[in-house]
Amino acid sequence: MDRTRKMVYAAFLIALSIVFTRVLSLRVPFMGVEGVRIGFGGLPIVFAGIALGPVTGAIVGGLADLLGYFINPMGAYMPHFTLSSLLTGLLPGLLICYVFKGRKSFRNLLLTIGVTQLLTAIIMVPYFMETLFGVPYAATVPARVISQAFMIPIYAYLCRVLLGYNLIKSTDYCAPARNK
Repeated sequence: MDRTRKMVYAAFLIALSIVFTRVLSLRVPFMGVEGVRIGFGGLPIVFAGIALGPVTGAIVGGLADLLGYFINPMGAYMPHFTLSSLLTGLLPGLLICYVFKGRKSFRNLLLTIGVTQLLTAIIMVPYFMETLFGVPYAATVPARVISQAFMIPIYAYLCRVLLGYNLIKSTDYCAPARNK
């Protein structure tokens, strides 16, 4: 895939993530801050990592959070959440490429997205909310586990469907890993 095409796909996925996160998601407040956000804001970031590679996924995640903040701030800027968004794009690309050797079956997507969301949405974000805002970890984690139990299979299914349409024909970022 040429660089221009990849950059256009990345820009489109950044825009989708911003709209899904800032406009089309349900926010559940807890102790004066957002406790849980239910929506598809992470899907374009995860998909970028899977379809375009770990580096592009990380860039999409980081820029989606940064640009989203500048377009529609929801409180003070906290780089902690940019880090978790960046990892939401990086980890799927790394797992698909190096653990699953580029094979994007539904099972592999489910495991990849599950591990990613466990680390970022269920562990990191509640930890940051506790350390930054004093929201108890134990109070936010159960709701996040329940929401992710629904979102992970939905994300995996939608990624599989989008990959099946071959809209983004890119598996070349895994080629060096397969040759080893």
